[in-house]
Amino acid sequence: MDMQRVSGILLHPASIPGPAGMGDLGPSTHDFLRSLAQAGQRLWQILPLGPTGYGDSPYAPFSSFAGNELLVSLELLAAEGLLDAAEIGNPGFPEDRIDYGAVIAWKRPLLEGAAAAFMRVAAPFRKVALQGFLAREAFWLEDYALFRAIKDGYDAKAAKEGRDGAMWNSYWPKELVLRESAALEAERQRRAAAIMTYKILQFFFAEQWKATKTVAKGLGISIVGDLPIFVAADSADLWSHPELFILDADRRLVEVAGVPPDYFAKDGQLWGNPLYDWEANRKEGYAWWISRIEAGLRRHDILRIDHFRGFEAYFAVPAGARDARGGTWRSGPGRELFDALVRAHSGEGAAASLPIIAEDLGFITAGVRELRDGLGFPGMRILQFAFDAHESSVAFDPGNGFLPHNYPEHAVVYTGTHDNNTVRGWWEGASREERDYTRRYMGVSVDERSQVGLDASRIMPSTHPVSEAFIREAMKSVASWAVIPMQDILGLGSEARINTPSTLGGNWTWRMAPGGFDGVRAAELREMTRLYGRLRA
Repeated sequence: MDMQRVSGILLHPASIPGPAGMGDLGPSTHDFLRSLAQAGQRLWQILPLGPTGYGDSPYAPFSSFAGNELLVSLELLAAEGLLDAAEIGNPGFPEDRIDYGAVIAWKRPLLEGAAAAFMRVAAPFRKVALQGFLAREAFWLEDYALFRAIKDGYDAKAAKEGRDGAMWNSYWPKELVLRESAALEAERQRRAAAIMTYKILQFFFAEQWKATKTVAKGLGISIVGDLPIFVAADSADLWSHPELFILDADRRLVEVAGVPPDYFAKDGQLWGNPLYDWEANRKEGYAWWISRIEAGLRRHDILRIDHFRGFEAYFAVPAGARDARGGTWRSGPGRELFDALVRAHSGEGAAASLPIIAEDLGFITAGVRELRDGLGFPGMRILQFAFDAHESSVAFDPGNGFLPHNYPEHAVVYTGTHDNNTVRGWWEGASREERDYTRRYMGVSVDERSQVGLDASRIMPSTHPVSEAFIREAMKSVASWAVIPMQDILGLGSEARINTPSTLGGNWTWRMAPGGFDGVRAAELREMTRLYGRLRA
């Protein structure tokens, strides 16, 4: 993969300002892309785009292939004549947070109404486009739409009975859990309208995403997508392809994903995701995986693969365990999967030609590094980890791989990720030793309030001094790509953190305030980009 020296921003579409309670794929996102271009940025990194379920995490979608229907722009549907503009007036949602429950209750009926209107009033050429989409995407769309329609029906039934909905394999009739042909056909007939609605909503998403990608391309911006290695247990992926996962005869999980006990978590971490039966995947030539990665590469220009180390080895924990202490390491597919992908994707060449970033964080062994480097994938360097004693066992050590002087060119540097605190939030909670080490390494001063202040004149005075110091360090590093979370560009504190791992509630809800990334900040970022040789003509 060609990696010119450029920079970009990490910001999920849902966090972009707009009138509908959460960001979408409409005019506000197109305006944001134009602001990125004005700031000299060439990369827009996002989180996974799949439809979110319980907990609202984009890393636990109902499908690895589908788009999140909530990201469909009502403004664009109204412009197409599928909604009355009066229906989508500002509903008074908060501007700084996403209230998913309220947004879903308000937006879902409007989306369903637009889908019904499409079938009534859409021009013939639009219906031809829909039929083409349904044919191209049938390999995943048929099962996804059926899964969501059945799930909606049984969730509604559970609600009437005063029970909460649960995962499909715990409360659906056994014949549906086991995908018996007669039962599936009966559901297709029974829920035909709901199934078609989901298909049309996926068509809306695909059309609007294509338009968004076209705008980005015209501005010289590449979109960096995100592919979680694991699927959600409550997903069409698991339901429609049980043979590819480690399940019992009743489609229950036998083992789940996690990480072992370490210095930071004495009991380890239980993620709860289904684990792959890699031998079964190998026997089918990794066809499902190839389809999944190729779909991600069609949707995005570049694809970050989350938890890349799991392809070398993964940690398996018995289902139902209270913690991860009883888990064991198992071998992953290694480069065999990626060699199969290269053969299917291009027929020749090497994996290094694929536009893939390896998320090589966590417990990284020599085997993981050999796999990453052998495939030629760039890895990630998190600047915050260079100074955080709680995140790195080698903090304050000149050999720490997260320190900029240890970076290779073939890498992507971040001030932080979606799982980190913001730089300002981290600094305000950092220990005296961490602050002192940061000050000495970066060559900056500390004022009486223990804030970082740059010795030289500041380039980004509209942001927080410590945020600017970290952005500057990332930008001037030798790493070919530098990606900065928008919260750090804005100099925001812990209140703007988007996710705290291993917690429920309050995550994924942050939104950028209207006008937050204004012309002043864009100009400052452009100058930082130019100064450190990342501005491309």
